[in-house]
Amino acid sequence: MRAILPHPRPDRRMVSWFKRDKSPDKPEADSGRRRLSAEEIAAAFAPPAAPAPAPAQPPVAPPPAVTPDTQAVEPVAIPPQSFDAEHTSADATLPATAIAPVVPEAVATPTPPPPAFVDPAAALADYVFASTMPAAAPGKSGWRERLGGSTFAKSFGGLFSRNPKLDDDLLDEIETALLTADVGVAASTELVESLRKRMKARAFVDANDLLKALRGDLVAMLEPVAKPLVIDTNAKPFVILTVGVNGVGKTTTIGKLAKRYKDEGHALMLAAGDTFRAAAVAQLKAWGERNGVPVVAQGQDADPAAVAFDALQAAKSRGTGILIADTAGRLHTQQGLMAELGKIRRVLGKIDPTAPHEVLMVIDGTTGQNALSQLRQFNAAAQVTGLVVTKLDGTAKGGVVFALAREFGIPIRFAGIGERPEDLRVFDAESFVDAMLPETLGA
Repeated sequence: MRAILPHPRPDRRMVSWFKRDKSPDKPEADSGRRRLSAEEIAAAFAPPAAPAPAPAQPPVAPPPAVTPDTQAVEPVAIPPQSFDAEHTSADATLPATAIAPVVPEAVATPTPPPPAFVDPAAALADYVFASTMPAAAPGKSGWRERLGGSTFAKSFGGLFSRNPKLDDDLLDEIETALLTADVGVAASTELVESLRKRMKARAFVDANDLLKALRGDLVAMLEPVAKPLVIDTNAKPFVILTVGVNGVGKTTTIGKLAKRYKDEGHALMLAAGDTFRAAAVAQLKAWGERNGVPVVAQGQDADPAAVAFDALQAAKSRGTGILIADTAGRLHTQQGLMAELGKIRRVLGKIDPTAPHEVLMVIDGTTGQNALSQLRQFNAAAQVTGLVVTKLDGTAKGGVVFALAREFGIPIRFAGIGERPEDLRVFDAESFVDAMLPETLGA
């Protein structure tokens, strides 16, 4: 085996490396970078120095307390002094009494009161009771003022304003105007055929005579039902039961009737029998408060027959002259709700066999021919004895009054021609017809 002998001549680079100075105080360069010493490394990783504490501020003395015995000190005027910036030393300080720190007193901010609750029913009663709209003028002028914008009045006003020729075409236009105003087919046909017969018999000289004849026929149709409601003072109390569909204005009509009878000197009471509609009880209570009339109520969802029973008992015990009972609005197609009206009549009859003395149905004048079917169903369920036609001052056509009068013959007690309580007027056939027709040709 061949032996490995040491190299006869050692490498000079290795020998020079061992001869280097290995002193730790000299940092060596490695690839051009300087080595850091232990002191530099320790200084680099030392924890940050804590900030110097702020000098303590001298305590500020609180202002002296003001007592009742302390006399008020009048302010002393200090004369103005000149200020020389050049001769004033930077270290110069003013006396401690020259500038005193002013500590403002803490003022408690008042908490705003919570917003007051506004009852929508009471607000509605306030709006109607204290409406800024003036009441209609008394007499026939008030009727014409409020009903002049109806479809009936506009149709006949435009028809006779051009002084038409007396012929069959005029009769056809009159029939069209009657049908458009919701007078109904039967009533319109009856009126036009009566005019046609007299025109063929040469009873009219001109269209003005035909207008007078038409006015007479319309008044004759309404006169049998223009009967005001007469309160029987022997009945203690005289019970008025109000019925109708939703939204016709039953509760508002009761409030206006309460004011009317209160002004006439009657002692009356209200029964909040509309326990189904939200805020209906509150609305009737608001009307009672403003008219000074007591209201019997049991709250929401109570039995309306029980409310009417309690109200009649209370009215009898107090000797009240008039009791007006409200009921919930109901569609005439709901047989279950219509049967409830019969229950209220039977419950009232247990205390007074003659009660109710008046069943007053409120009809919206804007309903149109649908009012006929409403009255037909309510009359079968509650035996209606009187009508109130409301909202005739708005967009009502007005002709439905003639259709109701011709088919049913039920007395029309009141007509609503405005928002004010005074605008609920006793129905007057002549005033109503005169408001619908022009006074003369060309008017």
